[in-house]
Amino acid sequence: MADDILNVEGLTLHYGGSQILNGIDMGARLGEVTCIMGTNGVGKTSLLKALSGTHPRSGGTYMLAGETIGKLGAYDMARRGVGYVPQGRDIFPFLTVEENLETGFACLPRSERHLPDDIFDLFPILKEFMPRRGGDLSGGQQQQLAIARALITKPKVLLLDEPTEGIQPNVIQQIGEAIRLLRSKGDIAIILVEQYFSFAFDLGDRFYVIERGAVKLNGDKDSLTSDQLAESTAI
Repeated sequence: MADDILNVEGLTLHYGGSQILNGIDMGARLGEVTCIMGTNGVGKTSLLKALSGTHPRSGGTYMLAGETIGKLGAYDMARRGVGYVPQGRDIFPFLTVEENLETGFACLPRSERHLPDDIFDLFPILKEFMPRRGGDLSGGQQQQLAIARALITKPKVLLLDEPTEGIQPNVIQQIGEAIRLLRSKGDIAIILVEQYFSFAFDLGDRFYVIERGAVKLNGDKDSLTSDQLAESTAI
């Protein structure tokens, strides 16, 4: 669609001889949360890896901010404005919180390599924990750190893979509030893979349900009911 900052058509992905994604068509808009839903093993994480350049896609077209994107790696995709928070967070356990955040500087010009205050508005605990090692944080705090690190790169599109996994309820609420605030700014598209149904439905503006590597159901929130989505994502 013309108003999508990110749009893919016919996206395919293979692991060795196995085809994991089978012609995915999807888009994401600025100021919206696009939810990718489905049961375990249907290709949701593989889709985020393809969008982020972490795993090369096999085929299909990829448009970002009106530009056709070739088969670029993760570093080049980050430089073009795609931030990725993988499942499991992948923070550096022996670096401090501050050093973890500064790893996001790698894809920024030297003049922009500073920690913006709005990161700490989203996640105030990180300012308090700047000298602590990443591995000493709780799972929820590590998740906040991973999201903050991705935001340092000033993404146009933020990919979040299972941000509530293994997180205590009060931090899930904080992460939800952070996503709402980011959405309200209107200058970032958020693509969320999430198994926690009520969290995803509450935050989502647009939904894609994946089954066997293909889109089974999609639509905006005003065209899909909670029951329709729940039924389509049931095992």
